[in-house]
Amino acid sequence: MSKFVRTDFSIKRLVDNSFKAIDEGAYETKHSFVHDAISIRKAIISCLHAPLITEVKFSSPSQGKIRSKTAPPAEIAATMVSSGAIGLSVLTQPYVFEGSIEYLAAIRKAVGVPLLMKDITVSRVQIDAGKKAGADCMLLIKTIFDRDMAEEGMEELAQYAAKKGLQVLVEVHTEQEFAEVLKSRHALIGINNRSLDNLQVDITNTERLLSRHAKGRSLIISESGIGKPEDIWYLRKVGADAFLVGTSIMETGDIGAKVAELHNSL
Repeated sequence: MSKFVRTDFSIKRLVDNSFKAIDEGAYETKHSFVHDAISIRKAIISCLHAPLITEVKFSSPSQGKIRSKTAPPAEIAATMVSSGAIGLSVLTQPYVFEGSIEYLAAIRKAVGVPLLMKDITVSRVQIDAGKKAGADCMLLIKTIFDRDMAEEGMEELAQYAAKKGLQVLVEVHTEQEFAEVLKSRHALIGINNRSLDNLQVDITNTERLLSRHAKGRSLIISESGIGKPEDIWYLRKVGADAFLVGTSIMETGDIGAKVAELHNSL
């Protein structure tokens, strides 16, 4: 089997899981938070140390099971924030990632920092659910839209999210994706150091993309492969404005200590 076929199937599986979750009512919620969106952009700019967006996730396609659910997600989130996280990424995809829209709602009640709804977003249904559950920002992965796998185009969903009062984090991995997103002047761009093609991580991907294109006024969030202060130093040096960290925090025995270590690295 060729790499392309295997790659396309992997991404397609993630997208199919989102449509399955929508069909099964996984994004239905009784919550309806009414709050002014808390700006991730402002939180990044005003941070005096390393601007960490830490991730609450229990499983992933690359790692499998990361952490057992012995502690409630809201408790984990509160520990992250008290230890220095300026924002939280909350997995809401129920399949593969073991996330839930209810985790997002519970965390919204527990903390006052901006929340990113982390999902394979393909539909307005998920954006509506995120708004109701208290999200401040939605993730849109450019690869999915370039392969025409979502219900609408990326810009259409981005505009819909904006009308709902939500910020959008557009995630890219390749140089071409980055160049195209920069032309659209998105305020928040995530550079994923993990390839969706083979799930391999190369932390130098952030440097590679930033060395070839001026980021302008966009804030760059480096994602994946970050686990130690040296990673933060390196990524800041090459131009990253903030850092999204998940697995290395969730798999540790002391979440608070790990977040503090990374937060205080700058």
